[in-house]
Amino acid sequence: MPAAASCRLVAPRAAPNSPRRAVVLERASRITSGDDYRGVVRRGSRFVGEHTVTYVRMNPKGGQPRFGFIVAKTVGNAVTRNLVRRRLKAICHDSVVHAARGADVVIRAMPSAATAPFASLHAEVDRAFAKRGVTAETADAHR
Repeated sequence: MPAAASCRLVAPRAAPNSPRRAVVLERASRITSGDDYRGVVRRGSRFVGEHTVTYVRMNPKGGQPRFGFIVAKTVGNAVTRNLVRRRLKAICHDSVVHAARGADVVIRAMPSAATAPFASLHAEVDRAFAKRGVTAETADAHR
């Protein structure tokens, strides 16, 4: 005898009118190797902000700009850490088209990043990028 079809209705995961914008950095735009992370953090220039520490190192091989993120357990639980990481990825996704070729960027989130407004994080990362030569833009260029 065949199994009965399920008639349970499942609610959609998001409201139909909510904006759905998938923010995905291409694999070529991400730092994936531990050695690459260490190289950028140890030998790159550093910009310390209120919510983040941004490390920048120019890759001698050139190529597409690459981004990496460090969000430690001091930032919060897994849900909070992933929220902060997604926010930082969205900021970098907006900046990747303006970034200098060959730039390797690692952003370390400080515990205060968990409660910081998105606009504040965006402005801080934009300032870091402009100061360290990743972009030539000011913090107000995206707004």
